[in-house]
Amino acid sequence: MQLQVARIGKPHGIRGEVTVQVLTDAPADRFVPGTEFVVEPASAGPLTVESARWNKDILLLAFEQIETRNQAETLRGAKLFIETEELDEDDDEGWYEHELVGLEARVGSQVVGKVAALHTLPVQDLLVIEDADGKEILIPFVEQIVPEVNVAGGYILLTPPDGLFEINSDDTAPGEAEGNA
Repeated sequence: MQLQVARIGKPHGIRGEVTVQVLTDAPADRFVPGTEFVVEPASAGPLTVESARWNKDILLLAFEQIETRNQAETLRGAKLFIETEELDEDDDEGWYEHELVGLEARVGSQVVGKVAALHTLPVQDLLVIEDADGKEILIPFVEQIVPEVNVAGGYILLTPPDGLFEINSDDTAPGEAEGNA
């Protein structure tokens, strides 16, 4: 099984380093020299970590296969995966994006959309729910709002506060012009 641990951002410097969006809660374990990643798209990999360092809150990676800024630029947007033999099924600490995407989002017994993505952020994670009209709604992934995740049943249960769907709908953002949706 493959588990996504990062997404490559822009190049940093002239020697082929790249910034990465970290998608794992154990970066110190995942980004050590010698670690080989499966890359999507496959044409960009595999990639082997040569060095990893933090610059403020941004992780910078250098890969054995990448020596120049131009080569690093070709990696922008690529996803890094590790091969895992097994995932700890007893881990109640969190969910992986691949487990959530496609689940029905329900408020009570009413289906309000499907999980389209999970944004892992420093402060809190956000679920991206796509409603029946194809609009994306951002939902804080906290126990008070998402009290139940039932992967086997194919759904998540939401208990949103009044107005959450209207406030977090991408077409009702404050300051936007009426015609933008």
